[in-house]
Amino acid sequence: MKNKKLIINILKMVLVFTLFIFNSLIRLLICKIFGLNVKTLSDSTDFIIRLAVYVILIVIFALIYKKDIKPEWKNFTKKLGKNFDTAFKYYGIGLAAMVVFNLFINFVLKLGQSQNESAVQDMIKSTPILMILFAGILAPIIEEIVFRKSLKNVFKNKWMFVIISGFIFGLLHVTGFSIKTPLEYLYILPYGSLGAMFAYMDYEIDSTFPSISMHMMHNTVLVLVAVLPTILH
Repeated sequence: MKNKKLIINILKMVLVFTLFIFNSLIRLLICKIFGLNVKTLSDSTDFIIRLAVYVILIVIFALIYKKDIKPEWKNFTKKLGKNFDTAFKYYGIGLAAMVVFNLFINFVLKLGQSQNESAVQDMIKSTPILMILFAGILAPIIEEIVFRKSLKNVFKNKWMFVIISGFIFGLLHVTGFSIKTPLEYLYILPYGSLGAMFAYMDYEIDSTFPSISMHMMHNTVLVLVAVLPTILH
């Protein structure tokens, strides 16, 4: 029975990662259904399609993990104040580590901004308002289900879960771009440290909602800081 449950959780994890990594195929399917040419899409239209893809993924992921949503929400809300304290504490540790690693990479190694961060900044410039919805709400839900929820159901050992979750989270924020120098793999450290702390807080509280909440807050603040000058200007 135990082995059967593990196999099911592994299959769910593989499915979730596959959908996440190849979500561009859903984008192409939407374009085909509506007779849109992918190559000639405007930035705003393309972004709306990407938003639709993430909404579809959230619905699919919710169906995959529907039995876990209610008990995990109860775990998070039954001691909400204490759980938020725990979440903020580990988020603070992860953020501090992220800042330290970024300072080292930028000012000591002089590698400059990561390609992931540059891509995000470009998206903010092209569609600032939609980016708040995309990065502040939808992306955190998707990424926490992929990098935390699916892995936590498979890796029951706390430290194995934390390390693997942080590493994969950092790796996929780096390998999605063309690597110009092996040193760019060091960007795994800042992203991975924050991802590891998201995993740690989820393990401690036994719920994915703490990391979703912290991830939403983190992304929303960063996007607002980048968007406000554009809006005010």
